[in-house]
Amino acid sequence: MKTVQDPEREHAAAAAGCARRPGAALGLVTIGQAPRDDLRPDAEPLLPGVRLIEHGALDEEVFSGNAEAETRRALAPEPGEAPLVSRLRDGRSVVLGHGAVVPRIARAVARAERDGAAATLVLCTGHFPSVPSARPLLYAEPLVQHAVAALVGGDPVGLVCPRDDQALDVGERWAGLLPGRVSAAGADPYAPREEAVGLVAEAAGELVGAGARWLVLDCIGYTEEMRRAAARAAGRPVLLARSLAVRAAGEAVAAHG
Repeated sequence: MKTVQDPEREHAAAAAGCARRPGAALGLVTIGQAPRDDLRPDAEPLLPGVRLIEHGALDEEVFSGNAEAETRRALAPEPGEAPLVSRLRDGRSVVLGHGAVVPRIARAVARAERDGAAATLVLCTGHFPSVPSARPLLYAEPLVQHAVAALVGGDPVGLVCPRDDQALDVGERWAGLLPGRVSAAGADPYAPREEAVGLVAEAAGELVGAGARWLVLDCIGYTEEMRRAAARAAGRPVLLARSLAVRAAGEAVAAHG
């Protein structure tokens, strides 16, 4: 008689087995809160045999009750500072300033290394100064940008970023690297799932209408599901920041683990 499998029990058993399996570990530091249960389903298949150690820059911050408003004010961008967007543990989003988040990233990196990370990846495609680390520390932005540059050549590229008010900053940073024309549009990856998928597809169609031949989902919050939706809507190849960064970080773990 065929046994009916319980998918949740199978997943828990697989996760426990992964935790017990010896091998190199990759630190994943989000600028929001960990764990990133929206990221693991896409990251784990790319890193067979690698243990993932998650920490968030905002893990020690309080986002509940009367303290939440003050927490958000303390983390907000300064006037004129390009905003960053990340995800909280409960799935909500948070808008951050670079100055507020950098020291918190440093503490999260230290925790990942303390827990055994052979290398650590900062899960944000924004631009950050280096923070102290005892082991290889990788930033998603240069990993993603240089991989994209190698793939697209001189073709025009459309960038999808979380917010419309990020588009100018994102476009300028990419235009300094890519020889072809660059355009950018906003689509919130942290909106409710179906809404987010629709927003990404809409932005992809807009960018292709403006002449893009490649699309880049330039935020770690964009998922494989969103990539597929963008590709269907646009009929163009779509590069996903999270998979480009995670694949490259896996090489660093293999080299140093």
